[in-house]
Amino acid sequence: MINSKTAAALNDQLNMEYYSAYSYLAMSAYFLTQNLNGFAHWMRVQAQEELAHGMKIYDFLDDREADIRLRGIEAPKQKWDSPLEVFEDTLAQEQKVSQSIYDITDLALSERDHATHTFLQWFIVEQVEEEASVKELIDTLKLVGTEGNGLFLLDRDLAQRQLADEDADEGQ
Repeated sequence: MINSKTAAALNDQLNMEYYSAYSYLAMSAYFLTQNLNGFAHWMRVQAQEELAHGMKIYDFLDDREADIRLRGIEAPKQKWDSPLEVFEDTLAQEQKVSQSIYDITDLALSERDHATHTFLQWFIVEQVEEEASVKELIDTLKLVGTEGNGLFLLDRDLAQRQLADEDADEGQ
């Protein structure tokens, strides 16, 4: 069993992961309207990753015999002024998720919940990778600008992204 305080925090995180997926789908839709299909694809893969992360939490709550509390998902932002703004919002979202995971990790330690603490270590490592990846794209967008050949080449590169095996396995 898991204590109710930790279960509630994990349920909040579950909702946050699904909100992130929803947000990345909105970003994908924005990029489709801009004819940046590679960017749209990158965001769609990001949404799939977030859904898989949510399922990891869902399964963990079930394994620990906790109540799983699904709630409504807030509508995400729909419009941006540039690809750079989208990725700046992406970084802010990932940083918010990271902080939430850190807070739950602190809670797990204070509650002497070693199973949850151990479970969250995967998420901590994943968030470091997520933030670094987005920061790199922000730096690249600042370098290439918002139009022209650089944006075209970046769009083509982003179209190559694939869902990581560990995330694909969780989505099944």
